[in-house]
Amino acid sequence: MMKMIDISIAIVKNEQDNYLITLRSDDVHQGGKWEFPGGKVEADETPEQAMLRELFEEVGLIATEYQLFEKLFFDYGDKQLNLYFYLIEGFTGSVIGKVGKEGQPLKWVSKSDLADYDFPDANKKVIAKL
Repeated sequence: MMKMIDISIAIVKNEQDNYLITLRSDDVHQGGKWEFPGGKVEADETPEQAMLRELFEEVGLIATEYQLFEKLFFDYGDKQLNLYFYLIEGFTGSVIGKVGKEGQPLKWVSKSDLADYDFPDANKKVIAKL
């Protein structure tokens, strides 16, 4: 039986109504695709705590205003995911330059331009909802 993996994702929206996206490393599942910052929920944390941790670890931001935007299940065939998408509308810290803390390319993109980027299939329903 395939293991279910819980993933928390931060959809960070800035004051200009742009969204923060990062490029997945080529050597990981769904590599080479754009994503919102996030990652696996550890055994000792809630999805909310995981989102806060991952957001800081990946891009150095601390979410101050956020809410659960969408929770969905997605089956990639080789992996089954429970995805928790949090909409972040307030944060402290700043993203400087075009590279995240883990060396990944990142950029701020308008809502209308999100469709121009190749995201994992699991993200497409959420992007349409935005």
